[in-house]
Amino acid sequence: MVRKSLLSLYLVGLFIAYGTRIEAQESPDLHVVVNLVQLNVAVTDKSGNYITGLRPKDFAIVEDRIQEKVATFAEGNEPALRVTESGETEGPADLSAALSKGSPATGSLQTLSALVAGANVFVLFDTSNYMYHGFVFAQDAIAEFVRSLGSADKIAFYSYNRDLSRAASLTADRGQVLHAVRSTVAGDEAALYNTLLLTLKDATQYEGRKVVVVFSNGPDNSSVVPPEDVAEFAQSAGVSIYMISTQDAKLEPVSTAVFDRMTAATGGKAYFAKNWRDEKRAFASIRDDLAHLYSLSYYPKANANSGWRAITVKLVGDRLKKYKIRTRNGYRPQPSRFSSDAKPIKPMDTPQYESRTLPASSGSSQEPLSKP
Repeated sequence: MVRKSLLSLYLVGLFIAYGTRIEAQESPDLHVVVNLVQLNVAVTDKSGNYITGLRPKDFAIVEDRIQEKVATFAEGNEPALRVTESGETEGPADLSAALSKGSPATGSLQTLSALVAGANVFVLFDTSNYMYHGFVFAQDAIAEFVRSLGSADKIAFYSYNRDLSRAASLTADRGQVLHAVRSTVAGDEAALYNTLLLTLKDATQYEGRKVVVVFSNGPDNSSVVPPEDVAEFAQSAGVSIYMISTQDAKLEPVSTAVFDRMTAATGGKAYFAKNWRDEKRAFASIRDDLAHLYSLSYYPKANANSGWRAITVKLVGDRLKKYKIRTRNGYRPQPSRFSSDAKPIKPMDTPQYESRTLPASSGSSQEPLSKP
């Protein structure tokens, strides 16, 4: 009971730190730098086939009814390229020149340079007592997924029951990750939302494309954090969530709905696997999705809204309107404010964090893997 209370206080602290307003101690000479907003965008036809070969000019991004300009663009595992005023792409080597010319990316060369090929993939594996049956098969499916990812991708492997185990930090070393996968053991209750929030918090420490892949075998029975709060954190941080769950978890209607809505809200997908073959197919589908995502980013134009900002991404032109887009639908801004003389900044006492209800998904992101 004491441990759960302490965890609850810690997680609440994360939320407060995440949504806290900031002000300068002394100097009134401040400027606000809103971080680059990055979107993982999947484009598919009505059969679910990926549409490739699109260019920046094929996308229109609107934030709170404000038309935004694409700043960087990439397809699949290619490096992100800067987008010029004419809508064409330039190589990453031109970024420093662009910054020196006073582009909106003031002081953001490090951020832009980090938008390189590949993704940062965090795998979160359920090792609760739900996993006693089929544990080895799940390990096999995860190991195959790790081996199959592109060489540009980095992987972290975490496991969870009541607590989070960071078995392998983010690395390009597949051997280290595979050793961590094989070293896991099952036991204890499942605190999925607590540990997913902590995993998301870790993912935000890295620049570039970030995804979390969750393998769960049952409903959450030990968390103190509601899934709505976890989903909003992921949306605001720009982290896509993919969830693979077994048929046992699907028998619990509440968990099924939450998994589906959480993944849809962040631009990911939810899968429900009947057997170990379905688990492998689900991981293969996620691998293919990562390889076909478009990465778009933009610097938000002036916007007085300091709360939730809605994002809409559309395809431009009649020939493209028939295709479907999947991405996150909004975020809560995290402005960084700096004084001109680099004086320290202190937080205000009043947090701006608000709990939101997960929206009903307009179209299910749940992937049926076995035909009846």
